[in-house]
Parts: sequence; structure tokens; C-alpha cells
Amino acid sequence: MEKTVLNNGVEMPLLGYGVFKVDPKESERCVRDALSVGYRMIDTAQFYANEEGVGNAIAGSGIAREDIFLVTKIWLTNGGDGRSAESFQESLDKLQTDYVDLLLVHQPYGDYYGIYRTLEKALAEGRARAIGLSNFYDDRYYDLVNSVNIKPAVNQLETNVFSQQNAMREMMKDTDTRLMAWGPMGQGKYNFFDHEVLTAIGQKYGKSASQVGLRFLVQQGIPVIPKTTGITRMEDNMKIFDFALDENDMEIIRGLNIHDKGSRSYTDVEYAKRIIAQVF
Repeated sequence: MEKTVLNNGVEMPLLGYGVFKVDPKESERCVRDALSVGYRMIDTAQFYANEEGVGNAIAGSGIAREDIFLVTKIWLTNGGDGRSAESFQESLDKLQTDYVDLLLVHQPYGDYYGIYRTLEKALAEGRARAIGLSNFYDDRYYDLVNSVNIKPAVNQLETNVFSQQNAMREMMKDTDTRLMAWGPMGQGKYNFFDHEVLTAIGQKYGKSASQVGLRFLVQQGIPVIPKTTGITRMEDNMKIFDFALDENDMEIIRGLNIHDKGSRSYTDVEYAKRIIAQVF
């Protein structure tokens, strides 16, 4: 498994298993399957309501805890120093561990400064090995990174061949913050799995369109967390480290960028209203 090095020296796998929208009743089985085929990074969140299943799978896997890179996120309804710290402990209890490898602020709404202070404290206490953000763009990203003591190691954003996050990558260079890709398969949009360009490139390497799409990201050092509930697709997603796209193919795929910052605008007022309504 190839890895990248975060700005605090922590090594992070370039491929992980994401459990967003995995039914809590299915999460234990899915994570168990993922671990069995070789995944060593698992990405969950309080909002996903499946941390308990993830914890059960890891505890029963027989794999040493230090060999698994575990990611979770604090949800915006748990803002504030007291509640965010309490909710993080609840997450640790559900995950059956005394630390996570990466702890993120899940959304740029509510008291995300209070949540970030909890992250900084968790890092200092050794209950998180690295900390960062999820879905922070432009002004909120800039404001936060210039107002905190510890620069985020990761910013998790919607990233795939159609949303390549070139502008945010450039912006994050100043703090050496690593882009992490959620939705690395474009959530199936734009005919991703049978995309004409990706399929044609894949034929050169004996790979599928989805494997080419994932390889495009990890080849740039971008960690990806594809979600699937089928073990066969999990196995296929693992097979992206035995080939490399040549520069001509990389350039062709760069041309597929449609909406650089993702399909959802976190600065859209109507979207913000729907999210913030969950807090107040």
C-alpha cells in the first residue's frame, strides 16, 4: 500500500474504505470485508451513525490497531468546547479505541472553532495523531488556518476526475495541508464507471474506468476513500498500485475537470440554511 506523509510526519495510506451512506446494520460486515482484502484505512464520521459497526469490525479483525489508519469527524451539532470533547469521547468508545489517526471538523458551519480547539487538545493528548478539516473552502479555510495554533494536516473535499480541486490545492500549499478525496468516483455521475475517455485509457493498462479514475488521484499523492458494499468492487479498488498512468494520459484526464471545486457549493446560502437548521 502506497502512503503519503502529512505535515506533522504521520504516514497515511493513499487508499481507504469510506463508510458514508453505509447502513449502520451493514457497516460491520462491510468494514470486515474491506480489512480482509487489504484496506488499512477506514473513514467514518459521527454523522454517518456507523462508528459502532466500524469499531466492532476492527476489534474482531485480528489486525493490530497500529496497523489500521482510522479517521472520524466531529459533526457541527456537537460544536463548543464541552460538547465536542464529550462527543469525541463517545466516538472513541464506539470505535473501541483510545485514539484515532485522523480527526476532522466535518463542516464549516456552527462553532467549528470550538470543535477545532477540541482537535488541537486531542492531538496534544495523543488521542489523535493528526487533525484537519472536511469541506472547508476559500474564505473559511483561510480564516481558520490563520486563527489556530496547529495547521490542519488534511482537508477532505469532493475530489475526482470531474472535480479536481486545483484551486484549493494551490491555496493549501502554504500550510502543506494534504487534500483527501471524498467521492473519488464522482458518485457515479457523468457515466463515471463507463466513461468513454477513462475506459479507453484503461484498455491500455488492462484496467477499468474506475481504476483509472482512482489511479489519477493517488498518483498525485491524494488519498482516496471510495465507498462500496460489495467485496468484489473492494478488491477491484485495491488493484490500482500495480500500474502508473503516463503523462499523456494524466493530461487527458486533467481535461475532464468540469466543476473544479465540487458539485456542491458550501458557500450557497440555501444549502447553509439547511445545514445550520440542524444546529439551532
